[in-house]
Amino acid sequence: MKKIISILGSTGSIGVHSLKIFNSKKKFFKFYVLAADKNYQLICKQIKEFKPQIFIINNNKVFEKVKKKFKNNKVQIFNTFNYQKKLLRKSDITIAAIPGIAGLEPTITLTKKSKKILIANKESVICGWDLIKKAALKNKTKIIPIDSEHFSIMRLIESHKMTEVRKIFLTASGGPFLRYKLSKFKSIKPYQAIRHPKWKMGKKISVDSATLMNKLLELIEAQKIFSISAEKIDIVIHPQSLIHAIVEFKNGLYKFIYHKTTMSIPLANAIFENDVFINDFLKPELNNKKIFFENLNFQQVNKKRYPIINLKSRINEYYSTPIIINAVNEILVDQFLKKKIPFNSFYSYILRVLNDRNYKKYAIKVPKNINQVFAIDEWSRNTVYKKIRN
Repeated sequence: MKKIISILGSTGSIGVHSLKIFNSKKKFFKFYVLAADKNYQLICKQIKEFKPQIFIINNNKVFEKVKKKFKNNKVQIFNTFNYQKKLLRKSDITIAAIPGIAGLEPTITLTKKSKKILIANKESVICGWDLIKKAALKNKTKIIPIDSEHFSIMRLIESHKMTEVRKIFLTASGGPFLRYKLSKFKSIKPYQAIRHPKWKMGKKISVDSATLMNKLLELIEAQKIFSISAEKIDIVIHPQSLIHAIVEFKNGLYKFIYHKTTMSIPLANAIFENDVFINDFLKPELNNKKIFFENLNFQQVNKKRYPIINLKSRINEYYSTPIIINAVNEILVDQFLKKKIPFNSFYSYILRVLNDRNYKKYAIKVPKNINQVFAIDEWSRNTVYKKIRN
């Protein structure tokens, strides 16, 4: 019997990787829900190739265009999850990879309707982990993080108690500006920031990698998923991007997971529960690529180069501080990509929001539902827009 598969963010990097993995073993899988935003060409291609029962398109213009093109197709095409919540049946595996806060509501919805959910959307975890976890417990849904760092941590500690852990290190490549002159940071252009030296990713996460915001968000994510304090998590620069997390145990032993720079490895292992021959899913150049352990090196984070790292001392200031930081960062990335703000202004804008006179009023809130999360998110976005205009 084929397993039922749903993918949130099917046209993104994680979604495309996932579809290739499932398609290589297509006799075992059937596609139920695919969801995407505005990549018209790829959406049309996926409808034709994978024939999901439902395709949800968030962008209204693209939705209307696709709906018209496939008006006689058996695939049901919608532009919202709202009408289908009660009608959705259970998937065996759901990939949750819609970037940003936009992924939170669909993630919660599909958590209630899945046997296993593979989460690659750090913003959903940061802003709504308690809601996701509650839905998972109630519906007996297994949660597996598939960001390479958190998948590695999960595998490293799975046979240990958290009381045995002394420290967890998240590794960062350093992005495209690891050795870039600090005096030139103000003039960095968007096309430079999205050229990641090791990973092929979307624009937003590539900019986050360049500023190191992605590691700050991953640190918050690790806190929530593994119930560990920020004091027990550090970030180190590892330019080779081959080691994704290191765990130091109280007994003096260190463990790490080493794998090539492709999301296919954590994805395939999560999908097939480790019963996998990875070369079935890797491109020939990765299959044949030799790896050299003697080339591994690590270095401390330079706070002048990556001032965002200074926010670590504030992420647990109040319960909803992470929601605010995440929302502000989403706006800043968007404004930078539109050439409205300089690359080296992110940290100062975030500080201005955290020092706003109304900050504490929203930061102390403990959201009980998704609307309360969105209210905090909206205040954060409106506030940083005001700071940018002023």
